[in-house]
Amino acid sequence: MNITVEQRVRDQLDEFRRDGVYKRLNHIESPQAARVAMEGRGEVIILSSNNYLGLSNEPQVVQAAKDALDQYGAGTASVRFICGTFTIHRELESELASLVGTDASLSFVSCWNANEALFATLLGPDDTVISDQLNHASIIDAMRLAKAIVKCETAVYRHSDMDDLRAKLVAAKDRRTRVVVTDGVFSMEGDVAKLAEIVELSRQYDALVVVDDSHATGVLGATGRGTAEHRHVLGEIDIITSTLGKALGGAAGGFVASSAAVCDYLTQRSRPQLFSNALPCTVAGSALAAVRHLRGHPESVTRLHENTAYFRQQLLSRGFKPLEGETPIIPVILGETAKAIQMSEMLLDEGVFATGFGYPVVPKGEARVRCQISAAHTRADLDQALEAFTKVGQKLGLI
Repeated sequence: MNITVEQRVRDQLDEFRRDGVYKRLNHIESPQAARVAMEGRGEVIILSSNNYLGLSNEPQVVQAAKDALDQYGAGTASVRFICGTFTIHRELESELASLVGTDASLSFVSCWNANEALFATLLGPDDTVISDQLNHASIIDAMRLAKAIVKCETAVYRHSDMDDLRAKLVAAKDRRTRVVVTDGVFSMEGDVAKLAEIVELSRQYDALVVVDDSHATGVLGATGRGTAEHRHVLGEIDIITSTLGKALGGAAGGFVASSAAVCDYLTQRSRPQLFSNALPCTVAGSALAAVRHLRGHPESVTRLHENTAYFRQQLLSRGFKPLEGETPIIPVILGETAKAIQMSEMLLDEGVFATGFGYPVVPKGEARVRCQISAAHTRADLDQALEAFTKVGQKLGLI
């Protein structure tokens, strides 16, 4: 008996509900901030947002989007190489390149889009991409795409294992081009790539280094310039991809930052550039304002680092065991997916929104509640959230 697609997905959804892993969508009714209005609950403290610097509701950033709407209209209505390149795109790309330490940058409608464009455009059947085991899904899919389209080889090294990376580089020594790709900050673990060691190894074996810095741009380093600044290799990364949808205003969009030649080549040949409308000017405007705000207010980065250290230490002192790290991503490992979802729901009942993650987002047996800290959080916000964690943790027998 044939089962329709509709019936299959209904059966799968029923299974999700029985297993306690069904994720309900929570509707926010106010701007993204440290506290938001959510579905009639009143104020809820957000510990799940990528709004690391609190800029998505910064008045100057919001006004810049409005100004761009008035000046440039609702949409670009074209791809970049026809008539979709606006003045504000060039301004933004110049500022982004300066921020992350490269000669040039090129904006995309998302960092996922940027990652997809990169390998399939630059590489061919004589090349190899070597990826960290825990890289973001967009990197994994970008590698799969490049393998399918241009027939390049791919390899994976154990997470942050430099000996294994060396072995993979040695195995690829006869390839025309070797590319090592890593997240700057690993989004589910909250740890930071060993970027100085990766750069050193890659130079030894004549490999390019690509870093997806989506969770580090505006976050890591003394002035928020990313993982390269944090690891003291600013200006030494061949290609950086990152997002405008997290610390830099939180709207949407992404970019590739590299040499002028690489960015120009992507403009000429990458299919996401050739066949998708350019980044809306409203987003370019808000992102540009966010970058300029970051450069003019390094104290916001300092505040983010201070909030992160405080929240992590307080979790430890209350008996929780978050994964070690120094980034605003603080995962509390629970093991079972259902328990992570249950804890997330109980925290929400206490006025704190912290997302539970399970398989297939993270490996089986490593389900977690992931906390994300913002410079916008006050000490009162963090203390209230910690009290909720303590109350729920005791009810669940976790502490």
